[in-house]
Amino acid sequence: MSQSHQQPALSKCPGCEEPLDAGDLFCGACGYDLSAVPARPGDRPTMAITVPPAGPAAPAAEAVRWPAAAETDSSDVPAPVHRPADLPGTDSGGRPLTGPEHGQEPVPEPIGGPGPVSAAGPGSGAESSAVPVRHDDRAAQDGAEHAGDFALAAPDPRTAEHAAAAPAAPAAGAKVCVACRSGRVDPDGYCENCGHAQPRERDHMEQELGSVAAVSDRGLRHHRNEDSFAVSSTSLPDGSPAVVAIVCDGVSSASRPDEASAAAASAANESLLASLPRGTHPQQAMHEAIVAASEAVNALAQEPAGAMEHDAHRHQNAPACTLVGAIMAGELLIVGWVGDSRVYWVPEDRTQPTARLTEDDSWAAQMVAAGLMNEAEAYADERAHAITGWLGADAYELEPHTAAFKPDRPGLVVVCTDGLWNYAESAEEMAAAVPADAQQHPLRGAQVLVGHALDGGGHDNVTVALVPFAVRPQGAGSACETV
Repeated sequence: MSQSHQQPALSKCPGCEEPLDAGDLFCGACGYDLSAVPARPGDRPTMAITVPPAGPAAPAAEAVRWPAAAETDSSDVPAPVHRPADLPGTDSGGRPLTGPEHGQEPVPEPIGGPGPVSAAGPGSGAESSAVPVRHDDRAAQDGAEHAGDFALAAPDPRTAEHAAAAPAAPAAGAKVCVACRSGRVDPDGYCENCGHAQPRERDHMEQELGSVAAVSDRGLRHHRNEDSFAVSSTSLPDGSPAVVAIVCDGVSSASRPDEASAAAASAANESLLASLPRGTHPQQAMHEAIVAASEAVNALAQEPAGAMEHDAHRHQNAPACTLVGAIMAGELLIVGWVGDSRVYWVPEDRTQPTARLTEDDSWAAQMVAAGLMNEAEAYADERAHAITGWLGADAYELEPHTAAFKPDRPGLVVVCTDGLWNYAESAEEMAAAVPADAQQHPLRGAQVLVGHALDGGGHDNVTVALVPFAVRPQGAGSACETV
């Protein structure tokens, strides 16, 4: 659940200039915390920076003679002055163009030592008014003099267009910036060339394993991806294949929800890969996998060494997540869940009925089950997505739900978080969003479904796994057991 915070209305992110929508708490591009942005001032005037003139204009008929600078350095020695456009040149022999042989009058050195002089000759019409002041380099330590400027933070506009250099090519194996495609990414996740923040590893994840595929995306409003998934395959004792898909959704109001979802998905997957080859019934294996996932999430809330032993609030706001999973083993389709993530059945023949195979552990589902509201009214309420079941140390009681189905026709199993089904809630809406070729190309189908949620607004993290189910039509109705 999210809370609203009063914040200034911004049209662009202060960090990366990406467009924002009203009500955004974080930038969808770089994760900038918009709640910390101060109110914008009403006016931001532009101030011109000028340099006072160094002296009166010289007569046009005389050579330019530089007066001693009014400014002094820390040693009270007047600093030499000149105009940047009048830097002295050299002839083919490398001699400065300042002597009478080059048609110039000698210029007296300012007090404090030699300094750069003007190459303007008599009748040049150059004016000495509004002469900018520049502190030049002194003689180098080896005695060689040079007239270059001190190093500037920004490129010198007199030479930048000629000295522009391409960014250094990233070393072999180094990450390349997703924005400029040329800069190297530093350990903090920023491009050394353009400074763009790079997507974190979990911001967008994809995996395809044989006939099962999954895609997870951060969405457009959250500053991190708190979903996780695991897809795998193994063999039953008779050698027939078993395919597994687990999807977990971190509870945003809890601490470390991203760690909770990752721990739950990994633990459930490992449990199934251990129990299914031993011959454990898939439905029992799913139950045990949910218990293993719960224990993994509970372990995240354990007290660190040296903590108070009798802290009454040690489980308050403990890491938590939901879990939903599917197993395709033999002729059975097993689903299991805790929370409000869902499994949908979409038949290959779209003229056949679709179905939702799970029931949410949520306030809205309770209202519908009690007959107090219909489904449309319940899910329109602001309390609709308040979950009543989850994995975590502060859960009231763990009640894993499992169900076994025996489909009589081929179809597609859609395992997803509410980040997707919020934009395709009914079974018919979900079937309409699934591409026609998703059974043959599950990864592409999962990508399309994630895009459907992002196009709808992407208000939450989005994760979906697709498991094609291929059987021969048997002409009988599907059998179902629910625990």
